[in-house]
Amino acid sequence: MLNCRQGEALVVNFAFQLHHMRDESVSTVNERDQLLRMVKSLNPKLVTVVEQDMNTNTSPFLPRFIIAYEYYSAVFDSLDATLPRESQDRVNVERQCLARDIVNIVACEGEDRIERYEVAGKWRARMTMAGFNSSPMSTNVKEAIRELIKQYCDRYKMKDEIGALHFGWEDKNLIVASAWK
Repeated sequence: MLNCRQGEALVVNFAFQLHHMRDESVSTVNERDQLLRMVKSLNPKLVTVVEQDMNTNTSPFLPRFIIAYEYYSAVFDSLDATLPRESQDRVNVERQCLARDIVNIVACEGEDRIERYEVAGKWRARMTMAGFNSSPMSTNVKEAIRELIKQYCDRYKMKDEIGALHFGWEDKNLIVASAWK
């Protein structure tokens, strides 16, 4: 279906998408792992995964509530430090993205909960089980990203752990990005 031609490189970017797919915790049909195996069968040159770094997938209600509270407290703290409260961009982010996600994480169960984030280690396990190998980013890329973050706000942090880049606010990891072959 992709009409790839001989010699063309296929790159797949899963940016904030995989957490919406059902897995073994919701259904006997594990759509996440099926998709990853299907993508691997296409022999991509590179696959990137970017996701929120928290477990709202398999945690029971109370731990999930606490995890969400700690995570979104850091997100809102970062917004306070970087965008004025009356900023239309901030209002849009809060109303269109964050509010909907928080309500879904806290108030919904079973198939009704579509915001099913997993921690970096779980994504690493899924990618490895699908046959992918980690492809750490180069030192030049990491340094360029680190410089951009410093220019924006010195309270944003980036660290490299087991081939993945963890982006966070102060000491709280928020986003993890990884590349796979």
